[in-house]
Amino acid sequence: MTVATSNTSAKNNNTYLYLVCLVAALGGFLFGFDTAVISGTVSLVKHDFGLNAFSEGWFVSCALLGCIVGVSFSGRLSDKYGRKMVLVLSAVLFLASALGCMFSGSFTALIVFRLIGGLGIGVASMVSPLYISEFAPSRLRGMMVSLYQLAITIGIVLAYFSNAYLANHTSGSFGTEALRKIFSAEVWRAMLGLGALPAAIFLICLFLVPESPRWLLLQGEEQKARAILNKIEDANAAQHEINAFKEQTDNQRSSLRKLFTPVYQKALWIGLLLPFLSQVCGINAVIYYGPRILEQAGFTLNNALGGQVTIGLVNVLFTFVAIFTIDKWGRRLLLFAGISGAVVSLLIIGALFYFGITSGPWILIFILAFIACFAFSFGPVCWVVVGEIFPNAIRGKAMALATLSLWIGNFLVGQLTPVMLENLGSSWTFWIFAICCSPALWVTWKLLPETKGRSLENIEAYWKASYKGKLKT
Repeated sequence: MTVATSNTSAKNNNTYLYLVCLVAALGGFLFGFDTAVISGTVSLVKHDFGLNAFSEGWFVSCALLGCIVGVSFSGRLSDKYGRKMVLVLSAVLFLASALGCMFSGSFTALIVFRLIGGLGIGVASMVSPLYISEFAPSRLRGMMVSLYQLAITIGIVLAYFSNAYLANHTSGSFGTEALRKIFSAEVWRAMLGLGALPAAIFLICLFLVPESPRWLLLQGEEQKARAILNKIEDANAAQHEINAFKEQTDNQRSSLRKLFTPVYQKALWIGLLLPFLSQVCGINAVIYYGPRILEQAGFTLNNALGGQVTIGLVNVLFTFVAIFTIDKWGRRLLLFAGISGAVVSLLIIGALFYFGITSGPWILIFILAFIACFAFSFGPVCWVVVGEIFPNAIRGKAMALATLSLWIGNFLVGQLTPVMLENLGSSWTFWIFAICCSPALWVTWKLLPETKGRSLENIEAYWKASYKGKLKT
């Protein structure tokens, strides 16, 4: 009877854990959807507003400016007001952006609401994985944070499908002039506005989840934190988490300067380099410019767009590899295997373009191989690692710094890929991506400790012990 009760309790604990982490992962879904939905609207918005090349580029990239601003203030806000409240802010920003874009009366208004959406992306890209990493127990933390990356990939794929569906159903009958304008005459409004539905769901669900227990401990709210931890762990494990937190956390008002001390030097380099390298390997170039790359390989436009959907589906499917293995095989093994496979795939793609072997399926096969390798390594593991390696007292600010590094890499790839494709050709473009990807193997080998199964407090203690050991030698 006792065993049955214990099993039922553990099952209920896991159900609660999954539900809370899935709600937080919706921030990743909105991140992916909002980032990818723009691909189907560019030509339509260009036509309706008569945009020149500069205005077209500004429409696409203005959200990135919002992302950078959003990341810049999200760390400080999440440390001051809590992870949950800042997630609520991101949901409000997403909702306002989707509705604003749908009903915008001018190009200037459209840009303003795209900037607001960028703020939401920036905030969610930092706080969602931060919240999950602090909420999930160490034995399942890798899997739970990987759900965030899975949600991003699903958001990207659904954006592709929703754009295609809306574009192919513009000739239907609509009851009012306003609906006809949104769903037929200017269907880009419906494409951008559709994000309001998941944003509203995200906002409502956030009021049903608790605050991060570690943030509550930082505020001295031990009883509230204990009540939450008891819902996902047994009482002994919850008490152990609280005791470990008290032992390792210096104080609640630590400055970001703490991260620049010798103790956390490796953590800082990992947090800056791994997210940056995950972007300059060319992942977003393949996702955003996939049709253009495949057209250069001889695919027709329709086939190229079909290839892009296939790329999105492979991205989703191979993220499941990380979800089911990251807490068994560890972070380092997945990174070594995935990064190595990505580098080889990029080199082969460049060689195929260089030698003109563009007929047949080979280009698409190795692009899919690159996507698969990224999806089970760089994509999810990067979010897991940056959520683990920083000390409790400054985790919010430190993760904001790491996420900012990611967005800088994203910006550079987005700006330089068209230039490289035009001036260097596809072969050298992919070879440069391979070169940029390679240093991540060194970062994994020399800097990154295996964090599988370790509590956040144990990882913080590792940096301190490692530094003391270095001083003795």
